[in-house]
Amino acid sequence: MDNMLRLSASPHIHSTHSTKRVMIEVALSLLPAAIAGIVIFGLRALAVILICIGSCVLSEFVFNIIIKKEQSIDDFSAVVTGLLLALNLPSNIPFWQAIVGSVFAIVVVKCCFGGIGKNIVNPAITARVFMLIAFGEMAKGAFPAVDTVSSATPLATLAENGTHPDLITLLLGNYGGAIGETCTIALLIGAIYLALRNIITWHIPVAFIGTTFLFTFILVDFNLATALAYTLSGGLFIGAIFMATDYVTSPATWGGQLLFGALAGVITVMIRIFGNYPEGVSFAILFMNILTPYIDIWTSRKIIGGETK
Repeated sequence: MDNMLRLSASPHIHSTHSTKRVMIEVALSLLPAAIAGIVIFGLRALAVILICIGSCVLSEFVFNIIIKKEQSIDDFSAVVTGLLLALNLPSNIPFWQAIVGSVFAIVVVKCCFGGIGKNIVNPAITARVFMLIAFGEMAKGAFPAVDTVSSATPLATLAENGTHPDLITLLLGNYGGAIGETCTIALLIGAIYLALRNIITWHIPVAFIGTTFLFTFILVDFNLATALAYTLSGGLFIGAIFMATDYVTSPATWGGQLLFGALAGVITVMIRIFGNYPEGVSFAILFMNILTPYIDIWTSRKIIGGETK
């Protein structure tokens, strides 16, 4: 009996990566960026984080009650969505706007499409784009201080006059911006943790960040320092590492992931250099989320003796 051939439908490999485990791992990987954001921007950053997480969890809980669906908040996906959204917001954003964005992410983007695994775009990144369009405060950064007044971000100053903070400042994140996007070192710690835990692979982040650097270098007078400043500024690292790698809204094949990351990088640079917004990461990821089903078809392997459909 031990040598019996068993026939079954794919997939044939059992994974120990349950949804809950993946969400907890992602939340843990975001803690360095969250802590750095609180240190840099003060306790108001902590308040924004708690409000977004609480609003996301409560939104999903109430939605499930209304449609009489089994509760799903124990899978921690709403917690991750709230944390990711908060880290993409400036700490001086009005609390009511943070609540509106959180409800939009969960109810409109996630739950209305059937819940986790069925949403066609990333909830946190879509909510950020919605808030960028709807609320002017989203385009402003918060200055690193207890009194979080508005301050121009490095991307804004790069676009206006070509100046930027020094490399150490860009790595440590002591400048205006969203709560979780400024400290590159903290984001890299989270990326290493996710890679070691086999939650993400290198394909999308490396392709995304590398393409952004390369195209910025080419389009901005072949200036290495400026290209590096563009790469380390804004939401590139948090977007490439934590949102572009979302299992549901990114390609399944490594070839598709490389294409996804490269095209997202190109779109990011086009928006940053030629567009009206200083930041293009969110729009790039959202657009590539929509293209993901087609990328999966284009990059899928041909079945032996059959045709790719």
